[in-house]
Amino acid sequence: MNSPPPTTDTSPEKLRAHMVDRIVTGRATSTRVEEALRTVPRHAFVPAAPITKAYANQAVITKRDRDGASLSCASVPTLVALMLDQLDVPPGARILEIGAGTGYNAALLAYLAGPCGHVSTVDIDSEVTAQARAALDSNGFNNVHVVTGDGALGDPDHAPFDRAIVTAGAWDIPAAWWDQLATGGRLVVPLRWRGQTRTIAFVREADRMRSESVELCGFVPMVGQDGERTDRIDSGGLVSLYWDADQPIAPGALHGVLDQPKATTWSGETVAANEPFDGLWLRLTGTEPGTCRIAADEAAVTSGLCTPAIPIRTPALVEDGSLAYFVTRRREDSEGEPRWDLGAIGHGPAGQRLADRLCEQIRAWSQDRTARLSVTAYPAGTPDDQLPEGLVIDKHQSRLVVS
Repeated sequence: MNSPPPTTDTSPEKLRAHMVDRIVTGRATSTRVEEALRTVPRHAFVPAAPITKAYANQAVITKRDRDGASLSCASVPTLVALMLDQLDVPPGARILEIGAGTGYNAALLAYLAGPCGHVSTVDIDSEVTAQARAALDSNGFNNVHVVTGDGALGDPDHAPFDRAIVTAGAWDIPAAWWDQLATGGRLVVPLRWRGQTRTIAFVREADRMRSESVELCGFVPMVGQDGERTDRIDSGGLVSLYWDADQPIAPGALHGVLDQPKATTWSGETVAANEPFDGLWLRLTGTEPGTCRIAADEAAVTSGLCTPAIPIRTPALVEDGSLAYFVTRRREDSEGEPRWDLGAIGHGPAGQRLADRLCEQIRAWSQDRTARLSVTAYPAGTPDDQLPEGLVIDKHQSRLVVS
């Protein structure tokens, strides 16, 4: 968790200025997005939070379920800025927002669209929309249209839209979003596939949506999209596997696979401290059909049963009742600086082969760590012969081609 801004002046104006200064220092942000962030008072949309927390670089959770899981929040400011940059709102734009949250993002959108624009924000939770409506009204954004309803249905009464943005984790691209977004328009959505989530800026073309940027992110899942499957694969219930509905993975065939002999392979590639390797997972989604996510409880890691690189979320490959997952080990280079070797551990009859293939992808990723992945979305039912080359991922209402 990030600490509050290091300043003795706790006035909202000073804290907001410090928040935006930190955002623009850490990443390139458009002038218009910076202006919106400096103008709209974030603290007014999270009134229950301490003023320093309202302007810290962290999410502010405003509603939880009975188990304590987040149901609604104000997103991390750096992620808000990133997605607004991806959306590229022109003055006068008509905007659809899925996920009303606190109303803060809708206020930023209204500021960017200006007096001649239009913003509709939709949320399935009436308590959330009521709070967003009240916050928007009390801060002078009474022109934002707030809808209580299923976000997957959009807002047909105010379509078409020039821009659409989704502020909840989506597993699919519903048909209504296609229908309500004008050709040439832009959709920014935190899309989940193969166990990981990326915020993608799609440009709507006649028969497809083409990605312009793909960035790592995390979001509260959207209600009603159930395309991800999960099951425990060990007898103690300590290790979980997550995969998509279109993948022919039979979890029963993997029960007990971690008790089978372990095959460990190292790729010869390394990363330094704080050097990201999330691009590997993204690459795997475009090259290996069996890519999924493995998660291990602390007891599984401590006992050595399953030791993924990041215990709660690490890429894995599954095939023929076998699996391999990504691992790291710490060492020091010739100057005494820490580095991490990158490799894979496999289990099952094809475990060694899968570990070797995962290491091949590590090496391919390492040769060009800045390579950009392309994601193109098509409506469900698009024939195979109309799809470009790449790995096809079938969802309920769309088909993704990752290349």
